[in-house]
Amino acid sequence: MTQTVAVLGTGKIGEALLSGMIRAGWRAGDLLVTTRRPERAEKLRTRYGVEAVTNAEAAKSADILILAVKPQDMGKLLDELAPHVTTDRLVISAAAGITTAFIEDNLTAGIPVVRVMPNTPVLVDEGMSVISAGSHATAEHLDHAESIFGGVGKTLRVPESQQDAATALSGSGPAYFYFLVEAMTDAGILLGLPRAQAHELIVQAAIGAAVMLRDSGEHPVKLREAVTSPAGTTISAIRELENHGVRAALIAALEAARDRSRELATGNG
Repeated sequence: MTQTVAVLGTGKIGEALLSGMIRAGWRAGDLLVTTRRPERAEKLRTRYGVEAVTNAEAAKSADILILAVKPQDMGKLLDELAPHVTTDRLVISAAAGITTAFIEDNLTAGIPVVRVMPNTPVLVDEGMSVISAGSHATAEHLDHAESIFGGVGKTLRVPESQQDAATALSGSGPAYFYFLVEAMTDAGILLGLPRAQAHELIVQAAIGAAVMLRDSGEHPVKLREAVTSPAGTTISAIRELENHGVRAALIAALEAARDRSRELATGNG
């Protein structure tokens, strides 16, 4: 059975989902988008051949609603949707920190809700989207969410109680790597390399290391030890990282991100 999907709040993540669905075989005629600005709506119409509608129109006609707005905008959006969404629809939230219970409480009782935390590499089809079921969502509803988000990367189902931790680790995760690459680039410049060369060396090292982690199945400790020869350059660097508390700093950083996700869930934006 053909289903209509509406992406509400078609910013970068929303557009990435839209383009991924089209590449995965969804018909443009079965896809709707909403956006605040008319010029943005026109650009999406031209680029993808989809119809741009209001939030209320999307709620009335779409079988699946993907809420891709910022967390602070979710309450207002739900107020617009509430009079029109019925229990035969599926609501998928991609907003950080917003619980399925919050969405369920602001819509008609019994509406199935699925919570998804994607990260920005969905823009290059290498995202990780963490999926959790609300109290009325079934395995079939989770399958629907995976069919959408699987088009832009990998998916992982977790209990919703783990979503804040997943947001800290995966949702915010790319930023930690960018921060590390930035710091290593500066170090390369300090060591005498031109910025462009330092950047290229580090980016390729990051890509190669990530592929080895993904494809080898080896524990990261084993892969690190393979590079760390006795009295060599790598162990000297590792010693300094440990002396400066890098491991402890990363753990503290992820705890802070988890705690902020919990704050967003309580409305302390």
